[in-house]
Amino acid sequence: MRRAIFPGSFDPLTLGHYDIIKRGITLFDELVIAIGINADKKYMFTLEERTKFIKEAFKDEPKIKVVTYEGLTVDFCKKIGADFILRGLRNPADFEFEKAIAHTNRKLSEIETVFLLTSSGKSYISSSIVRDVIRNGGDYTGLVPDTVIVKR
Repeated sequence: MRRAIFPGSFDPLTLGHYDIIKRGITLFDELVIAIGINADKKYMFTLEERTKFIKEAFKDEPKIKVVTYEGLTVDFCKKIGADFILRGLRNPADFEFEKAIAHTNRKLSEIETVFLLTSSGKSYISSSIVRDVIRNGGDYTGLVPDTVIVKR
């Protein structure tokens, strides 16, 4: 079985994430959306909200599982038997950052990182931009799946 994880904080899930996930499920038998827990990071949405956004967005996709994890991503991969890490790339800066992480992960394990380019119409979307739009009362709905609902 080809199992991959797509790790991230998903604060919140964006249409860019959604794009990578939808395209990623065609490559793997199972795609685990792994929501990382970082005690040092301040999130806009609770872990429960982020999990709900993702589960609802992919409720009809049996190849997707949604879980949370702490610690090194490669350790989590080993724990669940995933041989691949899926990552999305929006721009050259993403590539440089993700390349360094992928090389480190390969040094630590046999886990392969698979990169997908975000679709051109979604390459400008990031969670930090979405959070800024939300904080400032802007219309965020064209940046996230319909399952992301702000109750603030």
